[in-house]
Amino acid sequence: MAMALGTYIPGFSRPPARFVTEDRKPVHGIVAEFDTPADVYHAAEKVRDAGFRRWDVYTPFPIHGIEEAMGFKRTALPLLVAAIGFSGAGLGLLFQYWVTKTDYPMVVQGKPFGSWESFVPIMFELGVLPSAFAALFGMLMLNGLPRFHHPLLSRPSFWRASDDRFYICIEAEDKQFHPDRVRKLLEDSGGKNIDLVEDDA
Repeated sequence: MAMALGTYIPGFSRPPARFVTEDRKPVHGIVAEFDTPADVYHAAEKVRDAGFRRWDVYTPFPIHGIEEAMGFKRTALPLLVAAIGFSGAGLGLLFQYWVTKTDYPMVVQGKPFGSWESFVPIMFELGVLPSAFAALFGMLMLNGLPRFHHPLLSRPSFWRASDDRFYICIEAEDKQFHPDRVRKLLEDSGGKNIDLVEDDA
């Protein structure tokens, strides 16, 4: 939790960095630049096959199939939304049944106590509303958002990621990260302007 807060919100303390520069600044990772979508696609396949887990691709537009090249797995967000939605609808059903059957029996449209037909509107609302909030806040949480600081944005050359350049950044928090091996991998993958990125937050 402290690590997550420290990573995304300035001012929170973070665990000690695994790697630091000669100036004692923590290392965020190593970034490489690529000229074309095909170059970054094939480089992503090599990084994926090398077994790295904490890395990302930055492109000015979506690249078809990049999820497979990066080895993305199916997100748990649909399961989270379904669990919360069905839980809300189920609680709505149980509560209404308990009220109309036990706590305050009332005849509705001549139906028996506890008949489910009149429960549907409340069940629908208690299923849909929590699901919407779960989808929104779950997406933000899984994506690490909102993020008020990112070390890559302190590099002017990286700004071309929104224009005409493609980048791969392997983070220093990855268990397999070693500066020399990562630099060699990115060089062999066709990366240019390979640089160490300091975390100057």
